[in-house]
Amino acid sequence: MSTKASDATDPLRPSDHIDGDDSITQPRLGVIGWLRWGWRQLTSMRTALILLLVLAIAAIPGSIFPQRMADPNGVTQWERNNPDLFPVLDAMKMFDVYLSPWFSAIYLLLFTSLVGCVIPRIKHHAKALRARPPRTPARLKRLADFRAVERRSADAGADAAASIDIAEKQLKALGYRVERYDAGRTFSVSAERGYWRETGNLLFHIALVGVLVTVGVGGGFAYTGQRVIVEGETFANTLLDYDSMNRGRFVADDALAPYSMTLDSFDVTYQPFGEPGSGQAGDFSANVTVRENGTEREGAVKVNEPLAIADDDVFLLGNGYAPTITVRNAAGDVVFTNSVPFLPQDNNLTSLGVIKVTDGMPEQLGLLGFFYPTAANGKNGALGSAYADLINPTLTLDVYSGDLGINEGVPRSVYVLDTTGLTKLAGRNTDVKSLELTPGETADLPNGLGTVTFEDESPAGATDYSQSVKRFASLQIHRDESGVLVLAFALLALGGLMLALFVPRRRVWVKATPSGDAVAFEYAGLARGEDPTLGAAVDDLVAGHGRLLDAAGVTTAVEPAEPETAGESEPPASDTPKVD
Repeated sequence: MSTKASDATDPLRPSDHIDGDDSITQPRLGVIGWLRWGWRQLTSMRTALILLLVLAIAAIPGSIFPQRMADPNGVTQWERNNPDLFPVLDAMKMFDVYLSPWFSAIYLLLFTSLVGCVIPRIKHHAKALRARPPRTPARLKRLADFRAVERRSADAGADAAASIDIAEKQLKALGYRVERYDAGRTFSVSAERGYWRETGNLLFHIALVGVLVTVGVGGGFAYTGQRVIVEGETFANTLLDYDSMNRGRFVADDALAPYSMTLDSFDVTYQPFGEPGSGQAGDFSANVTVRENGTEREGAVKVNEPLAIADDDVFLLGNGYAPTITVRNAAGDVVFTNSVPFLPQDNNLTSLGVIKVTDGMPEQLGLLGFFYPTAANGKNGALGSAYADLINPTLTLDVYSGDLGINEGVPRSVYVLDTTGLTKLAGRNTDVKSLELTPGETADLPNGLGTVTFEDESPAGATDYSQSVKRFASLQIHRDESGVLVLAFALLALGGLMLALFVPRRRVWVKATPSGDAVAFEYAGLARGEDPTLGAAVDDLVAGHGRLLDAAGVTTAVEPAEPETAGESEPPASDTPKVD
């Protein structure tokens, strides 16, 4: 037969011959096989590292966009500044990154991958710890870090055995696990150390699992709430008194500690005019009175200095001005009076606020206001704030009338006025200018609807405007008792990482063989991975063993032979004839 088909069917020709059939028949994995393959891929260390990197990348939006759990006011401001883009990003959970399904999926996959990696490695490491050090290789000189020494002995056989006894004690003192392997007239000890390296590696991964579990489970018992408090107001730690609340699934309605807190004053200092950093705030302090368990105490909430109340931590998120506004109808009846928090828009605390009058008027009124702590006209004639402190406080109001949507059952932000469908009565693009008020002044509302007053909150006898407007503090009340465990696991991970990085894994051997009136010693070391200090460690072992042998009187060092020195010789005769 001369065809390829006949060659392929030749029983004397192997299938892997160059002329044979080189096709490969893959076995059918089936459902179980594919599941095993997927599990092995998921629980590989490479996958765990990739998932850890993906989790870090997935957390980036949480630091770019304000999160509802930590900064609900920032989310509101972002929505106001980006009304078209906000719904798209909100649907992608960019403002609830850490509660989003896609972040949770990465989190759970990483947890599963780490557990699947760690458990088999723990079993393997436990088995390795119980195993004996390996036998001494027959040819140590083949190893890169090899040293050979010969010492004289009166009784080579006995001294060889005694020398290995000394080496065994020496290696134990250095932290090695040792095992004797004597064969005939050859005596040796095998030693290994560095299992703390793998132990540290496992501790690092176990600590990562601990952090994931603690954060996941601890988050179910944690809560974070926000509350804006104006000077003189009191906050009670109940669900109804929070502006916003995010609580874990295991936090019951009665889990909040019973206490109340009154904002007595808010102190802030600014760099004066003419100095470097003029207008910048130097320090903030929300001074409060806390009532808890029948006792009363004073405290202060500062930036990066939370106030501890019961098991809660109270943080200062922001602050601003809360002008006190009073609205009266045409009959002179008060239909609205309150200190309204205005949200700062720039470093000089130009602030934006909304007043909604829902009852007592022919139609609902919405007042959109700007507050300027130190009002000044810009180059284009528009008002702006030149300084953050109260020097020339001015309030401007645009007036709208119509249905504010309060009764539609749809949640509405108190900081946003939806002007869709409203009639603008005063302000830009109308025949009536915006209402402009300073503390203590009253202005008439358009169309004879009534009046609006900017109340002056200055104490009696005040000579300036420094206390004419109340301030507010935006506080965050947070409880998370898992913080201590997270810190413990983080420190454990750091300790494990240090062990994995700086503890070398190595094996060393010492062999003694009698040879006439001498003992031949062989020393060798072998590292698992890169170990640039292994050669120095073997040299130290040789030197230390020699000192111990000298101290014990077991064998004596062979003195190195002195090099022979050639005697002085006569200079060779010159072929050049001597000239007299």
